[in-house]
Amino acid sequence: VQLQASGGGLVQAGASLRLSCAASGRTFLNNAMGWFRQAPGKEREFVATISWRGDISDYADSVKGRFTISRDNAKNTVYLQMNSLEPVDTAVYHCAASITSIGSRRRNTYRYWGQGTLVTVSS
Repeated sequence: VQLQASGGGLVQAGASLRLSCAASGRTFLNNAMGWFRQAPGKEREFVATISWRGDISDYADSVKGRFTISRDNAKNTVYLQMNSLEPVDTAVYHCAASITSIGSRRRNTYRYWGQGTLVTVSS
């Protein structure tokens, strides 16, 4: 089972990026998916989650209104559209597959984790 995140890069403040997370080895059709991030020297924190059907989502307050999570179950892929990026968004972004179908902010409810993709936002 592999979750491969991509789409990170170096951008200026105010720019947008779209992260993708492709799953292989099994389908996560019945699992909620989430994005977490880890900035240098900080703990990994919740960013967003989406239910298995894509009809329920939740966001960290720090990204609400700027980030949008979505999924394409036919492609076994989850996305994170990030707009109005700020330097504080700089982090390695990890996607994860939950053991639940609705999604959660708690890290221990996610069983499978990707390696992550680095997002760097300059001021």
